[in-house]
Amino acid sequence: MQSHLSNLNLVLHFNIDLMTYKLSEISEKIDINILGDKNLEIHSLSSNKYPRSNTIILISSFKNLDEGKLPENIAILTNSAVYKKFNKPQRISFLISEDIKQTFALLTVFFKKKISSPKPKLIDPNLNEIWIGKNVEIGKNFRYGVNCLIEDGSKIGRNVRLGSNVIIHSDTVIGDDVIIDSGTIIGSEGFGNVLGSNKTWRHINHLGNVVLKDNISIGSNCCIDRATLDSTTIGAGVIIDNLVHIAHNVVIGENTAIAAKVGIAGSCEIGKRNMIGGMVGIVDHIKTANDVVISATSSVTKDLMEPGTYTGIMPISKHSSWKRIAFWITKLDKIVKKFKIKNI
Repeated sequence: MQSHLSNLNLVLHFNIDLMTYKLSEISEKIDINILGDKNLEIHSLSSNKYPRSNTIILISSFKNLDEGKLPENIAILTNSAVYKKFNKPQRISFLISEDIKQTFALLTVFFKKKISSPKPKLIDPNLNEIWIGKNVEIGKNFRYGVNCLIEDGSKIGRNVRLGSNVIIHSDTVIGDDVIIDSGTIIGSEGFGNVLGSNKTWRHINHLGNVVLKDNISIGSNCCIDRATLDSTTIGAGVIIDNLVHIAHNVVIGENTAIAAKVGIAGSCEIGKRNMIGGMVGIVDHIKTANDVVISATSSVTKDLMEPGTYTGIMPISKHSSWKRIAFWITKLDKIVKKFKIKNI
């Protein structure tokens, strides 16, 4: 049976109802230079990948940017050097900052969604009360344990089962036949921060959501963070063990298996049918091909773009020493061949 979420547009649409600001109002609050239509109304922020009208997008580099494909009535946060590279800047409004990451963090405060206080509801006379926010949609045959919370705007498909103490944060989308075991949190705030000139951290509010496709099984005490602007997405048929952390903006390909204590950092793209062993750590922005197997306790610090089994285990050391050691390890097979060293 086809899921009612199968044709879902994963691009965010749920922040449109937030407070609207004119660019002039934004510039007054954060003291930023505006070039263009200062009366342009802004509903939210959007990403470079899915830019939307009446939003602000951040562009730190002109590389791979197709200026002509940007929608009308959009504002761009950038610096003066990138601004000069635009061919027709008059069709776009700009916010010019020489510290665009700090400015972006400030902008996320404007559009952070306020969540209502959930109310306890009894949606099944045979089950306990469950705390549910506003505009929540729940499909048939929904089952849940004690102390569960579902925040505003979340959509849950058919035959979904939640263990006890599960939290579904706002605007999460869950497909059909999904199991989420006790203590797991879906849609928590991502770990995105900017270090300011005063050496203190400024948090980037995460305005995106989490999308779980069909036939997913998630173990106990896992944490899947919401995206910064778009969607953290877990593909159909994925199975996840206990104590797994999946960070903001991550995309997991369908039918991937993830063992316990795995940590996947932000903006990684994991291919289909990957098998990730226990206690694997994957650094941010990593991509893997389909049919990749990663051995337990491995550290993944580079893209894995060919199918196969990978192992990455080294003793911890000073980073400068580690780089030299890692360089020579990758050359050992060539050294052996060059000097005709026999295997011991």
